[in-house]
Amino acid sequence: MLAFAKSNDLQKIVKKKIVRIKDIAEKAQTSKGTVDRVLHNRGRVADDVRERILGIIKELNYEPNFIAQSLKSQKTYNLAVLVPDPELDPYWQAPKIGLEKAEKELRQYGVSITQFNFDPHDDQSFIARAKDVTAEKPDGLLIAPVFYKEALPFFKEWFEMEIPYVLFNTQIEHVNPLCYIGQDSYRSGSLVAKILSFGLQSSGTILVAHINEDISNSAHLITKEEGFKDYFKHHSGEKNFNIVSQEIHFAEGSSPDAGLDEIRKQYPDLNAIYVTNSKAFEVAAYLEKRKLKDIKLVGYDLVERNLHFLNKEVIHFLINQNPLGQGYWGIHQLANHLVFKKEVAAIKFLPLDIITKENLDYYLDPQ
Repeated sequence: MLAFAKSNDLQKIVKKKIVRIKDIAEKAQTSKGTVDRVLHNRGRVADDVRERILGIIKELNYEPNFIAQSLKSQKTYNLAVLVPDPELDPYWQAPKIGLEKAEKELRQYGVSITQFNFDPHDDQSFIARAKDVTAEKPDGLLIAPVFYKEALPFFKEWFEMEIPYVLFNTQIEHVNPLCYIGQDSYRSGSLVAKILSFGLQSSGTILVAHINEDISNSAHLITKEEGFKDYFKHHSGEKNFNIVSQEIHFAEGSSPDAGLDEIRKQYPDLNAIYVTNSKAFEVAAYLEKRKLKDIKLVGYDLVERNLHFLNKEVIHFLINQNPLGQGYWGIHQLANHLVFKKEVAAIKFLPLDIITKENLDYYLDPQ
């Protein structure tokens, strides 16, 4: 039987000592109040004392307990959320659930949220609610900037007002958000292209369908389309696909049938459709009605009507954009910055989940 050596080299228990402000003050031979002034960069402290304290802080690897400080201070942080009204587009119900879940978790740290909802099909509604947000002067803002052009002047104004804002759902270049949370739109488009390339023959037409969207004012949809087209440009090999892009508009309560009939008439070799937003169910209903079983359909988001057609395999794949997680992490990133004084990464990309009938159940856990 082998004996185990009882030596410090073989058996070590490492316990990290918690460093307190009191410990730093004693080592620096000064008061706790002086250390506190140096930590928070406030009040007057002699230069030599400041340097000595900073050196000791570094030596002891002191980490401030911002959670305890926030509980003690009882400071409140009023956050605003500017998002489309989920009553008008069910996609936005999931981000609402996510941000409300985050608010519940962060309430003990003084975080409260005011929601400002706008009509996702009316740019003037967005402008009016963005003005309401500005008048509120929140401590931080979470925004889904679905109206790119209309949002730009507000980004400039909020930056000048020193209101940190987090973008989600739509990434916009050349502005100054605290963070963007969501998917990499370009890679998302590339992923859909790769999925479709496996299931198609060597030729035919593929439709990139923007359903009830103003594509010129939707930066993330433009980027998705670029990723999709670039994949086929660089990976098509001997396959020869004709990729066409169409905005398909129809009034609420009607259907895209006429528009899709016209596209099929123009492109009789249509064999796949890529819907760039959460409206794949509109195309699925058309395919089912026309009994078109040979056209592959890929779209986004686990909204109820999409799930209906995914289970019937009229929609073949859905890309889950995790809108609940976008709302949840958006609020947490603002709290990390404002409450816990943590450094926040400029981009938090969420995974590109490929959903099929076979694995759908794993993504329907309400938690």
